Amino acid sequence: MTTPSIGSIVRANIVLFGALFANIGIAIAKFVAAGITGSSSMLSEGFHSLVDSGNQLLLLYGQHRAKRPPDARHPFGYGRELYFWAFVVAILIFALGSGISIYEGWRHIREPEPLSDPTINYVVLTIAVMMEGSSWAIAVRAFSRAKGDCGWWEAVKESKDPAGFIVLFEDSAALAGLVVAGAGIWASHHWQDARIDGAASIAIGAILATVAALLAREAKGLLIGERANPQLIERVRSLVATSRGITAVNHVRTIHTAPDAIFVAISADFDDGLNMGEGEALIEEIEARLRTEFAEISSIYLRPEKSEDAVIDHCARGRDSPARTGSD
Repeated sequence: MTTPSIGSIVRANIVLFGALFANIGIAIAKFVAAGITGSSSMLSEGFHSLVDSGNQLLLLYGQHRAKRPPDARHPFGYGRELYFWAFVVAILIFALGSGISIYEGWRHIREPEPLSDPTINYVVLTIAVMMEGSSWAIAVRAFSRAKGDCGWWEAVKESKDPAGFIVLFEDSAALAGLVVAGAGIWASHHWQDARIDGAASIAIGAILATVAALLAREAKGLLIGERANPQLIERVRSLVATSRGITAVNHVRTIHTAPDAIFVAISADFDDGLNMGEGEALIEEIEARLRTEFAEISSIYLRPEKSEDAVIDHCARGRDSPARTGSD
């Protein structure tokens, strides 16, 4: 097997690497500014960028682990390990990013620190907006290509690759946090009240908590196991239903074992006139057609089963009877 080059790895993960390098540089600048000015919201933003940097590293690690080949212990491979690390990322955003921001804001409201010249904060925020904006633009373009004709929220719910939408959510939250931090610093100096800066830090924490909750919900669904795209399922059903020797398709059940790998289980009613040898040949023929037509299908289980004995997916199909190749 050919080992991928460093260049090919970077190109395949350009969204993650772009966000990683941006967040590392921004985190350093924010911490320096927070140390000089004592700004609570700037310190919260520094922790936010630091957590985001760690998140990108975890997603890259998860992608690496997910590419391991199947073995005796994990016959369907390790693809869903990426979903585990995506869930960990959501927890870290909530526990570290949101938790530290809210704590710092509460502490600065209780014990306001003297205000200092905010110029360096504004300079760092401007640089951060440009860098985060560049990372956000890369993430938006990549996700826009991947979503096709779907709406943005629908595409997030249907996406089976968490890396893309996690970076998109993180960068969107980062830009919103920068706006809040800038507004908090300006307002605290305008009204000479350092507690406003603390309130801005709490607002940043609330933004991160909301993003973390959304990401955790999506990651949980992927970790439990989600079906393939409904259009793909119907195409699989149609291909099987129109195959010679098939009188009905009882159900087609799918689950993603990785972002680009799908396990398909099919129950179909075979023509009673087929003998065992013909049935085996038909199964091999259908499986070959499915693998040729759908590159993302990694495993297929095709079960001959009488329609009257099968548990038919009426709800999933939205029909009252199994798909048939002819009229009843």
